[in-house]
Amino acid sequence: MAHIRHDPTSTQKGKVTYNSGIVSGIVALAIDEVDGVTLLNTKNKGIKLNFDKQGILADISVKVDSSFNVPSLAFRIQQSIKHNVESMTKYKVAKVDVHIQDVNFSDSSAL
Repeated sequence: MAHIRHDPTSTQKGKVTYNSGIVSGIVALAIDEVDGVTLLNTKNKGIKLNFDKQGILADISVKVDSSFNVPSLAFRIQQSIKHNVESMTKYKVAKVDVHIQDVNFSDSSAL
């Protein structure tokens, strides 16, 4: 296994770029970390990203479990996405809009 060390005094200049598919994958992983939430299985996977001067603007469509508090889930989704994207990439997250498209009612929660 090779070990590569970064020398901050080096004069080498470089640039790291991220494909939008990679950022979408990071967002999907961030949503997966939140219990009670499932990303919608639509053609665009429920993730729409816009790269803006202020940062990434994300529109997320999810399905939630009825046994969880929806506002709390939406907040945890926003925090998870912001944390994961900003820690794994150079991008800042300006806004995350969470759209609850469906609710999963388990048999135990039925009246």
